[in-house]
Amino acid sequence: MQLNRLSLSNYRNYKSQSLELPAGAAILAGENAQGKTNLLESVFLLTGGRSWRAARRGDLVAFGQEKARIEADVFSRGREFHLELELPQSGRMQCAVNGIKQKRQGELAEIFRCVLFSPEDLSLIREGPAARRRFLDAALCQLRPRYGLALAEYTKLLEHKSKILRTQEENPSMLAVLPDFTLRMNQYGAILIRYRAFYARRLAEEAAKIQQAVSGCGERLEIRYRTVSAVQDPEASEQQIFEWLSEHAKSHEKAELQSRQCLTGPHKDDLEITVNGAAARGFASQGQTRTAALALKFAEREILKDDCGEYPVMLLDDVLSELDSRRQEYLIQQTQGGQVIVTCCEREGRLRQLKAASFLVEKGAIRPGN
Repeated sequence: MQLNRLSLSNYRNYKSQSLELPAGAAILAGENAQGKTNLLESVFLLTGGRSWRAARRGDLVAFGQEKARIEADVFSRGREFHLELELPQSGRMQCAVNGIKQKRQGELAEIFRCVLFSPEDLSLIREGPAARRRFLDAALCQLRPRYGLALAEYTKLLEHKSKILRTQEENPSMLAVLPDFTLRMNQYGAILIRYRAFYARRLAEEAAKIQQAVSGCGERLEIRYRTVSAVQDPEASEQQIFEWLSEHAKSHEKAELQSRQCLTGPHKDDLEITVNGAAARGFASQGQTRTAALALKFAEREILKDDCGEYPVMLLDDVLSELDSRRQEYLIQQTQGGQVIVTCCEREGRLRQLKAASFLVEKGAIRPGN
C-alpha cells in the first residue's frame, strides 16, 4: 500500500499544496507549528477516520474559507485509486473514489489504511479507559466497516439516552422512549463487544511478541479485554451478548434514573494491560509503558497487514525524539517493510540511518530538503 501523491486545498494552514511521495520513507522536517502534523492528519483522514486533534470539522478548514479539499493517488490491492475528500465548514463530508461518490466516508478504509504513532500514544498505557477505547475504535473502523457503522449508531443513541436521563425532571414524557433507546443500544453494543473481543485477542498475541523483542529482557506483556460484567463470553454470538446486555441493563434501570447517567454498556470498556503480571498503568516504569505503547501500535500494523496482505502506511509524528536509542533502533528497523512518513524538527540521530527522501515544511509550504 502506497501514497503516491497528496494535494491539499484550504486545509488548515495549507492554501494549495501538492506533494509526491517515494515508495519507501519520507521525512518532513521543520520547526513547530509549521504544518507537519497537519499533513499527517490529512493523510489519516483518507482512511475514513476522524481527526484525533480537531474538536470540530470547521477546525480543519483554513480561516475564511468555506471548505477544505484533500486529494490523493494511492496504490492498493494491486491497483491505482484516486481519492477525494471534501470537508465543508458545516454539513456532511463528501468523498469519492475514482470520481464516483461514496455513500459513507468509511468506504475509504477498504482502499487506504494507515497507522498513526504520535507522542500522545506514548501515554496510552497510563491514561484512562477512554484513551484505550479510542485506540480500539480507530483500529477497528479501518478493519471492519460494519464496526464503524455500529459505533456511529451506538454513539448517537448514547448521547440521546444520556440527555433524556439528565433532563428527566424538565421533560418527564421522554422517559417513555427510554426502553427503546436501551434496546437499540444493546443491539449495537453486542456488535461492538464481539468485534473488540476478537481484535483484543489478536492484539495481545502480536503485542506480546513485540514487547519481548523491544525490551531485550523477556518482558511479559498481557492484554485482556474488559467489558460489561454480565457478558460471560465476549466472543459468543451477537444474540447471546445482546441477551446478557439486556439483562444487565434491566437490573440497572433504577440506578440510571437516580444517577442520571448511562451506567452500563461498551462505552465503559477497557483494555487491562499488565507487564510481568503487574498493572502497567500503576506499576510499570516509563520505559516499560513506552515499550508497551510502541508494541500496541506495531501490533495494529501487523494485524492490518495480515488482513489485507500489504503493510499500511505508517505515520510517525515527531515520536522518535520521545524514545531512547534502543526503541528508536527497533522502530527504524520495523519501518523497512512499507511506506513510512516521519515528521521531526531536524533530521538527526537515528533518522540519519533511514534511507528516505527529505522535505522541509515551513508556513504551510513544502519543498525538497537536504
